[in-house]
Amino acid sequence: MAYKLDQIVVIDIEATCWKQRPPDGQVNEIIEIGICTLDVATGERAEKESILVKPERSTISKFCTELTTLTPEQVEQDGISFKKACQVLRKKYHTRRRTWASYGNYDRQMFERQCAARRVEYPFGATHLNIKNLFAIMMGLKHEIGLVQAIETLRLEMEGTHHRGHDDAWNTALLLARILRCGKD
Repeated sequence: MAYKLDQIVVIDIEATCWKQRPPDGQVNEIIEIGICTLDVATGERAEKESILVKPERSTISKFCTELTTLTPEQVEQDGISFKKACQVLRKKYHTRRRTWASYGNYDRQMFERQCAARRVEYPFGATHLNIKNLFAIMMGLKHEIGLVQAIETLRLEMEGTHHRGHDDAWNTALLLARILRCGKD
């Protein structure tokens, strides 16, 4: 299967979280998959979407709502199953045949863990770009830095709400576009 190199699918997930550790019997689960497609040739961000995912083994805490703005009611009403969300990624965004990227490895690890736990087919191909690591290398940093700090380092502006998947994917794609453009200058 040949890879399609026209777009990079930038992903940012939000997961259930708590101020301390999870309550007994609960685990971190993906509750939002933010997606932004980046046109490789032009560097344009082509699309932005949020897929809400209903948690099965945890609840959305007050802390999680404060961080992400996602409420239990909103996710219950508008969310879909994790399996269905993975099908959307494969069918709509062709994620098995495109490179996908995220800011750090957390998103990749959460998908791997949740797919294994739910026995759901992993929705991505083998090529994942860790933009957090790439940015640190390209900037000659001694360690990786957070998304907000990286955006500020390049004198770009964050758009939307930080810790909302679709907005963080949108901002991460902006950062990736700038990195890719540096390679062409």
